[in-house]
Amino acid sequence: MRRINKTRLFLWLTVMIAVVAMWGCGVYSFTGASIPPQAETISVDYFPNDAPLVQPTLSQVFTDALQDKFMRQTNLRMVDGVGHLHFEGSITGYSTQPVAITGDDRAALNRLTISVRVVFLNEYDDEAGFERSFSRYYDYDSNLSLSQVENAAIEQIVSELAEDIFNQAVVNW
Repeated sequence: MRRINKTRLFLWLTVMIAVVAMWGCGVYSFTGASIPPQAETISVDYFPNDAPLVQPTLSQVFTDALQDKFMRQTNLRMVDGVGHLHFEGSITGYSTQPVAITGDDRAALNRLTISVRVVFLNEYDDEAGFERSFSRYYDYDSNLSLSQVENAAIEQIVSELAEDIFNQAVVNW
């Protein structure tokens, strides 16, 4: 009986030391994010909609989604101005087009595509910074109008874009 208690105590202490060590170093999180330990703040500028076709709420929805992604997945504090990690850019594309044409030259599916240009600055690691475009799409049945699927499509696309940007910026797999 005493042997089991010592083994459990040893195992428990080992796990606790490992957890404290990972937490204390500040460069690892259970989300897979690799953030410099000295980084404490993040800033996300408003992403204006510079697409030829403007969806009125998209800028705010996208900006909020990117901020929320970092607030939920990291311990960084959101600040106005320029944080230790900083994002800026714009929405560069918002378009819909047919993608699956049937035998009678009708579209079976339409695709809504959203593109964004992102500039990421990392105050502690210049090489981690980038400027690049991200694009995601949502296919929907051509029997439906864009207005019928637009909110769900935007929600899904924006979520995927935020995930892509998060992974590019702080996940070093």
